[in-house]
Amino acid sequence: MSCTTEVQVAFIVSSFVTFFSGLLILFIFRITWKAIKKGQNVKGTGLVLKLILSKVTTNKHFKSLHLHGVFRDRIEMLLSAQTIVGQVLVILVFVLSIGSLIIYFINSTDPVGSCSSYQDKTIPIDLIFNAFFSFYFGLRFLAASDKIKFWLEMNSIVDIFTIPPAFISYYLKSNWLGLRFLRALRLLELPQILQILRAIKTSNSVKFSKLLAIVLSTWFTAAGFIHLVENSGDPWIKGRNSQNISYFESIYLVMATTSTVGFGDVVAKTSLGRTFIMFFTLGSLILFANYIPEMVELFANKRKFTSSYEVLKGKKFIVVCGNITVDSVTAFLRNFLRHKSGEINTEIVFLGEVPPSLELETIFKCYMAYTTFVSGSALKWEDLRRVAVESADACLIIANPLCSDSQAEDTSNIMRVLSIKNYNPNTRVIIQILQSHNKVFLPKIPSWSWIAGDNIICFAELKLGFIAQGCLVPGLCTFLTSLFVEENKKVCLKQPWQKHFLSCLKNKLLTQRLSDDFAGMTFSEVSRLCFVKMHLMLIAIENQSVLPGYCGLVLNPPAQVKLHKNTLGFFIAESAKEVRRASFYCATCHSDVCTPELIRKCSCKSKSHRHFSDSDCLDSTGMFHWCKATPLEKVTLKRTDKSKHEFRNHIVACIFGDAQSTLMGLRNFVMPLRASNYTRQELKDIVFIGSLDYLQREWRFLRNFPQIYILPGSALYSGDLYAANIEECSMCAVLSSPSKSSGSQTLIDTETIMTTLNIGSLWISCSARTPSEPEGTLQYTGGCSGKSRHRRIPILTELKNPSNIHFIEQLGGMEGSLPGTSLHLSTSFATGAVFSGSFLDSLLATAFYNYHVLELVQMLVTGGTSSQMEHHGMTDCCTIMSGRKRCKLGLLSLNQTILSDIQPRKTFGQVFCGSLDNFGILCLGLYRMIDEEERNPEHKRGVWLRGKFVITRPDNEFKLLPSDLVFCAIPFNISCYKKDNLSYQGPYEIINIMPLTSEAPTDINHPPRVEQKTAQPLNTSVHSLESKTVLVSDSRQAILTQNGKPLPQTHLGETRKENGKANMKETIEDKVSAYPKSN
Repeated sequence: MSCTTEVQVAFIVSSFVTFFSGLLILFIFRITWKAIKKGQNVKGTGLVLKLILSKVTTNKHFKSLHLHGVFRDRIEMLLSAQTIVGQVLVILVFVLSIGSLIIYFINSTDPVGSCSSYQDKTIPIDLIFNAFFSFYFGLRFLAASDKIKFWLEMNSIVDIFTIPPAFISYYLKSNWLGLRFLRALRLLELPQILQILRAIKTSNSVKFSKLLAIVLSTWFTAAGFIHLVENSGDPWIKGRNSQNISYFESIYLVMATTSTVGFGDVVAKTSLGRTFIMFFTLGSLILFANYIPEMVELFANKRKFTSSYEVLKGKKFIVVCGNITVDSVTAFLRNFLRHKSGEINTEIVFLGEVPPSLELETIFKCYMAYTTFVSGSALKWEDLRRVAVESADACLIIANPLCSDSQAEDTSNIMRVLSIKNYNPNTRVIIQILQSHNKVFLPKIPSWSWIAGDNIICFAELKLGFIAQGCLVPGLCTFLTSLFVEENKKVCLKQPWQKHFLSCLKNKLLTQRLSDDFAGMTFSEVSRLCFVKMHLMLIAIENQSVLPGYCGLVLNPPAQVKLHKNTLGFFIAESAKEVRRASFYCATCHSDVCTPELIRKCSCKSKSHRHFSDSDCLDSTGMFHWCKATPLEKVTLKRTDKSKHEFRNHIVACIFGDAQSTLMGLRNFVMPLRASNYTRQELKDIVFIGSLDYLQREWRFLRNFPQIYILPGSALYSGDLYAANIEECSMCAVLSSPSKSSGSQTLIDTETIMTTLNIGSLWISCSARTPSEPEGTLQYTGGCSGKSRHRRIPILTELKNPSNIHFIEQLGGMEGSLPGTSLHLSTSFATGAVFSGSFLDSLLATAFYNYHVLELVQMLVTGGTSSQMEHHGMTDCCTIMSGRKRCKLGLLSLNQTILSDIQPRKTFGQVFCGSLDNFGILCLGLYRMIDEEERNPEHKRGVWLRGKFVITRPDNEFKLLPSDLVFCAIPFNISCYKKDNLSYQGPYEIINIMPLTSEAPTDINHPPRVEQKTAQPLNTSVHSLESKTVLVSDSRQAILTQNGKPLPQTHLGETRKENGKANMKETIEDKVSAYPKSN
């Protein structure tokens, strides 16, 4: 039957009257209540208090409040779905709302102008639904704390405009569509219902369901309004412009409008419909532009990055997690793929906690043959299962060295290791750690196994260790770093020294099992044979320990050490193909071979003293100098007392930090400088310049090391630098500030760069040098010679961001820098004046391919300790050598040291063989003077600047210059000075000089106060490197007894000689006729 206009108005007016009348009543009630409260506060307070304090009134009042509070709490728990009954109620309301919406869809097939009678079975059902909705509305109203806010909520408006018409229909015995389409807004509760049913669990699925609910509810509600006004027409013209349009056609019109297509086959004709379409079009632009693409992206990413990695039989792969960013992924791929270019058969599965950005996704596409990205977290076993960690060759965890909170970064990575080890104890894990004190937690994990290849790369330990070694031996940072840096960029070379420097970047630190024919020979014999016949530089071996199952790395071991079968050797070479010659060598087949390329696998290869006092006090390991804990106030210097503590040939370290800064771990910087293979007289004073609040926090880790001083102040103030007697220092190290949050990565090195500029501007007059100061200390950054009147202070700067090198590249005063801003192509890096820990990223790939190399690097820069040695601990045991009698590296002059006895010494090969045969000294590389620039503008100021650059592993026939300095591994018992030159130290002598007469040891348990003038030892320790040859790894160290004497030494290895050894040595002598021994 048809609905008259009066009936339609009755349905609509009932909703509006209910809404506005209820809102008006709530406003009146609130105003009245506030007025009563205000009146009580102004007057009649005593009367109110009497009523409250009366027993009857009080009991009734509090009892009613208690009942109301309990009832309200129960309703709130019910509506919040915290109980099973509440969950059933919420789900039931949603289902009935959808049922009411379906009834509306069914009734919408009838003309809008008609009314449905109660003979239609859907009308009584819809009435029952609305009766339940009214009950639910009442519960929500009682539980609401703010009634007006509740009345204006979306769900309340839906109920107010849909429930009253249902009761009007019962009174009139007929029903009209009216505003029942508003029930579609109940679809917004779809995500909550799905979460209650636990149908969705992930954040992406929740977000997708919310977006879907918003789009559907908007479409259905807008279509319902269009369907109503288009079929009813404009009321002011009594509906004469109405059109007969179905609800499906209304949805079609709304979707076409939302997509901004507008086909024109279905259009709005009424003024109300067109006005609504105009405003809806603006809203649909936002809806379609934001929500629809986001839904597609969520759906695409879910299929793209949340699927499981498919493990192929015989296919190797590794899992990389942690800090997955554009920079970290680029650095890792560059270093990982360069090890075996063209031979990579290991796939890399990146496990990232957030979807990759467009830039990162582009990188993965460029390396799609090697990489796969899976979205997930290493802290969740489900995600570890999806990347098949149990089948991976290793799991690598990348840290973020530029994070603002290094402690939180380390903690999160340690938790990742714990999660991986709990999931599968046999998975090999290699982790990057920022702070050294966090390393102790990893070996405590029950399934952690050094033998299985688990390893730790500690940024603070390695970074500060490299800088400390650079303070002892200028250029050593560059020498060691160049073994792990590879530059493929083509550059235009302008200077001869640049050609030599770039050629040395091709050399890498490689390992190879040595031929069994070397068994029984000494290291010097094998190293000489490899250098002469195979053009290989053997620098260290892995020697078997007296303890079963343990082994240790030894750099240039003494003659007492004999090689065993299957010994692992460490080489400096350009490729792994070259070092394989050491395993192919056969004394029988290759004795007459003169060309290294002809040494291949043969058919028969298939067969299987100077006295040093030990009175120095060392720590319990015998690895480091030790003293009783020194109070901080005894080592704190005052700027006004410079004359009382005139330091000479010392090390100045510039520190930045405050009381809230994260500790950088200065202990890692001091340990290499206090290695026990230096005597007490060879130790250099260390002066830290920085905030006393920060250094006070670090002091508890430094107080047992001798000859350490603290000068409160700032390196940005020249007065503090002069107070530390910086003009007389052997090296000034500028350490980067602890991690701070910075908006720009360029600004993280601001303090470091400003300090470098400040120190670089200090020109020291050569006449200020005292007679006792060795001239060799001036040669690092340019000494005084001839007409020169000034010199620069030697400085070693640490940069967190390598791209900041262009800010300080001009400080060297030299032209001809390699083009570009790459750190490893800069003059400052080539001369050893700049260090950056960015190259440490390459150690992650190195540790995966060959953990022996990482172990050797750790031993070289940390003073002889290694992670495995820390794990096994220090017990009273004997090794093949005392803990302190291990090799140390230094720079030796060709003219003023014992190397001058080698004749001839025109080429590097001649010096290498001569020093190895006569002194047991292993030569590793050169430190050469850069040619003087004729057009250097600094000459106009009367300043003559010179610098040196590093040449790693020169060729055998490389021509030497008289000014060259040689990087050498010097045995502990070798004296490098010449007796006839002891009274004079030449300008290129950079060695440790020991006094001929014995000197009473100082009381190391009571260090001198800073008020007393520091006594200078007879010998001056100039640019020497702490020992790198201590037997570490799985072997245990020699321990001093309580009285300070070392335990007896035991010699490992047998002295038996096999057949063919004599013939082998004769062959060597014939081959090296071009490298005669010195007299």
